[in-house]
Amino acid sequence: MRRWSQLQRVFLSRPDRLLPTTALGITLLAFIWLPSYSDAELTSFDAYNALQVFARLAPLVLGLGLTMLAGEFDLSVVGTYALGGMLAVQYGGTDWKTGIAAALGAGVVIGLTQGTIIARLGVPSMPVTLATYIGLLGLTNAISGGLSKSYMNPEVTLWLDKPVSEVFSPRSLMTIAAFVVIGAVLGFSRWGREVRAIGSDRRASRVSGVQSDRILIALFVTSAVLAAGSGALLNYSLGSANPDPGVQPLILAAAGALLGGVSLSGGHGSTVGLLAGALTVAFLAQIVTAAQFPTYTAQLFYAGLLALIVVVDAPGLRRAWTRGTIRLTSRADPAATSPTPS
Repeated sequence: MRRWSQLQRVFLSRPDRLLPTTALGITLLAFIWLPSYSDAELTSFDAYNALQVFARLAPLVLGLGLTMLAGEFDLSVVGTYALGGMLAVQYGGTDWKTGIAAALGAGVVIGLTQGTIIARLGVPSMPVTLATYIGLLGLTNAISGGLSKSYMNPEVTLWLDKPVSEVFSPRSLMTIAAFVVIGAVLGFSRWGREVRAIGSDRRASRVSGVQSDRILIALFVTSAVLAAGSGALLNYSLGSANPDPGVQPLILAAAGALLGGVSLSGGHGSTVGLLAGALTVAFLAQIVTAAQFPTYTAQLFYAGLLALIVVVDAPGLRRAWTRGTIRLTSRADPAATSPTPS
């Protein structure tokens, strides 16, 4: 009984843990029960497709979520994603490694530039990253002449999407590896605590000795590199590069980060939560596709979901939820809060 009460405290008192766990659990149940409410027959190929969506979207969720942890917001991820993909196709035709290097190099430059302006000059991230997003889309169109470009290396295209154990692909496995590496860095070093400290109270974190400027720059570089690398791998996989991916990747990335338990005000969230949020959005997208729901249904659903998350993330509601769950678990296990007799 006491262990159950402790488990309740861990999850119920922490919305950043409860939300991604609940959202992913409900989504996976809906995915498993897909044949019961549609004409679709569930196969391993459906799981493969969901993980392909995950491979495309999750790096954006991770990059955006990392900046949100520090109380910032990187709107430029989709522009970096488009530019990285275009550079990879442009320069990686004969040697795929050259294209990847060009994409990642562009990501480093973009991240360093944005991070320095935001951290050193104290400019809010929203206008900086919005301007970068618009500028990068213009640059991508200039490079491509406003047209899609084909990638003429079918061996790389086929290898990236080759099924592994039926449901994975090299691209999805690389994406999972990125979460593991970044999760380990943030979970087993002081950087994770420092990122959350910056998001909770930047001034107090500086007083306590946290090098907030360097960490912010590193976060924006990481976000840009993840976006550029994701765009490169996606375009290699598709065999073409589109100069304008639209705003949907940004919307879904924001939904994934918020579903992952990251707070809009910063200071709350984890890499595991972001992974759960990205998987949730990916499997929801596959449910909509497999069940052949109309496109507007998915759009309305995501809009309602984002609105609900924003309401739940309100600071007043978060504090009330925490107080209520503490009272609930205290009543369920009075021994946990009663003083120990001497």
